[in-house]
Parts: sequence; C-alpha cells; structure tokens
Amino acid sequence: MAATTTLEEFQEKFRVEELLVYRNAAWTWSVRPGQPTVGAGVLSLNRHASTLSDVTAEEMALLADAVEKIESAVQKACDHQIMNYLALMMVDHHVHYHVIPRFDGAREVAGHTWVDEGWPAFPVLSDAQHHDDESVLLQIRDLLRSCL
Repeated sequence: MAATTTLEEFQEKFRVEELLVYRNAAWTWSVRPGQPTVGAGVLSLNRHASTLSDVTAEEMALLADAVEKIESAVQKACDHQIMNYLALMMVDHHVHYHVIPRFDGAREVAGHTWVDEGWPAFPVLSDAQHHDDESVLLQIRDLLRSCL
C-alpha cells in the first residue's frame, strides 16, 4: 500500500473527484473505493494538513455541516444504525476520516447484498465488498447525491 504525503496524491488514490458526493468550503465527502459496508466514504480536508491539530477552528466548525449531510444521506440510502469515523492517517498523511456506516443484517443497494462483517465489533476495513463490479461505486455515489 503506497503512502501519500501530498493532497494531490491523496485525492488521486481515493479518486476523490470521480467519487465526490458533497463538498463545502473546508471538507469533501467522497465514496470510499473499498466498501467494507455499503455507503462507506472518505471525509477529507480540502487543503493539505498532516495532523488534526493543523485544522483551523473555522474548518472544524464546517465539519459539523459535512457530518450532518453524510449521516442524513446515508440514513436515507442505506438505513445504517450507527456511523464510525476513523482518523487513522498511518499510511495517508493527510487529515481525513474513513466514514463507515454500521448495521446489523443485510442491505440491498446497487443490485448487491451488503453485510457488515464486523458488526457489532470493529469494522473490517479490508473487506472490500463487490470490488469486482466497478460500476457499483458510481451507483452508490449517485444514490448518495440524490439523498442530499
């Protein structure tokens, strides 16, 4: 897994523009290329910052707007029970959160059945469900956009 150290590398690796769902002045929400659960996303700062302490108070205030949009849209699209926000930044040295919808049972979205293999414990981030269907990411992106 290649590390990223610039905003451009990060955005390319996570296909941020292609999988864009929502953007405000400080944050961008995009569909996560690997879907451990349906509706998984990446919430990333719009400028490069390598630590959470680099985020300004204004940017943190705009985080609330992004989180509200994410949780509302994912609820409508995927009926999640709780949302996990993981800020690991071990490989990708840019402020971002992996946004993982969590749910018990199966969900039918984009022509596929989705299961949260980690429920009710930690999410299984390595479980990239339906990765063999490239169109599924675009279908999820479009569904989430329509739920904003």
